[in-house]
Amino acid sequence: MTNALPYPVYDADNHFYEPEDAITRHLPKKWANDFQFVTIDGRKKLAINGKISNYIPNPTFERVAAPGTHLKYYRAQNPEGLSLREMAGKAITPPQSYRTGKERVAVLDQHHIHAALFFPTLFSAIENRMSYDHDLLHDALHALNQWTSEEWGFARDGRLFGVPIISLADLDRALVELDWLLKQGARCVCIRPAPVPGYRGSRSMGIKEFDPFWARVAEANIFVAIHAADTGYERIAEWWGGGSEWQPFAPSPFFNCLSLLDRAISDTVSALICHGVFERHPNVRILSVENGAAWVEPLLKTLEHVYGQMPQYFKQHPVETFKKNIFVAPFIEDSFEDLAKHIDVSRILFGSDYPHPEGAAEPLDFLAELTAFNAADQQKIMSTNLKGLLEGKRD
Repeated sequence: MTNALPYPVYDADNHFYEPEDAITRHLPKKWANDFQFVTIDGRKKLAINGKISNYIPNPTFERVAAPGTHLKYYRAQNPEGLSLREMAGKAITPPQSYRTGKERVAVLDQHHIHAALFFPTLFSAIENRMSYDHDLLHDALHALNQWTSEEWGFARDGRLFGVPIISLADLDRALVELDWLLKQGARCVCIRPAPVPGYRGSRSMGIKEFDPFWARVAEANIFVAIHAADTGYERIAEWWGGGSEWQPFAPSPFFNCLSLLDRAISDTVSALICHGVFERHPNVRILSVENGAAWVEPLLKTLEHVYGQMPQYFKQHPVETFKKNIFVAPFIEDSFEDLAKHIDVSRILFGSDYPHPEGAAEPLDFLAELTAFNAADQQKIMSTNLKGLLEGKRD
């Protein structure tokens, strides 16, 4: 493992694996039949509104793939044609440091990391499947946020930054949740990259309807993380695949070609820019996490083209808006050097995805991807940029 660096490392993408009570501990009893873990053929599955979901194959995370075991697949280094399961080898039982924050500080020390953002894993299956009832959706997210506050903290000891999840489905409830989170010390909140669900259809989170939320975010001087999740973009896959539930870990060359991950984050950032969030709230800062960076260059080219067609619809050039307000945590398999040709190094953040199998086996393995950068720029990526976001610094 790489030795400690001469500055405190800040990791923008750490994770925990929630135990079964992460949502049920605080979920009101009236929802007991709407959110359940049920046993099928000896394995627990998640059932929402009575419908079994395989989006997360093992939602209790009793056994998981070891960190880094899927990395060769995502680097497209799989000449043997192994499945993800074959690549991962024998599953492991997650230690308590994967579950609660009490033991995680020692792991941070072992990895020579000073502080990290810690995202839940199960949340990715919630909003899309609970949008049929906004009260259930907001109660479930509040229950998860309560659990995160108890077990991880939102800014514990300046090192453990548990990331709470927000939905804008009911704006009034979103504002109440945001105010509660701010009182608990949250330094950022997370929204999935997708349209906001509504009973009459979905809509962009960038329209003026949601300005009270963005105004409160700017006033509180926190940032919004947009982390990969179940976006609803599986409709595209289902359109081509016969209507069956899309499973992100199921092998399908065609579905991989659909680039659903890139589409979701690109569309979300486009909506925020084109619908004027940053013009009305210039101090809002967005951090894209676990969406990779392959989408950045094509989107910037698109924004350049659209601006050339319709400059009258923008108060400032959309490419400049992106470069000022959007921060990106690339995948380890992305080219950091190529990304730095399109956005400033001050907007690129290190995110290990530990302990997920898609990320690095050891977080500081990322340093091997930064050899083209000088020491000052490496420090920005590995430390200064996220530290500045957490401290509310603006430039």
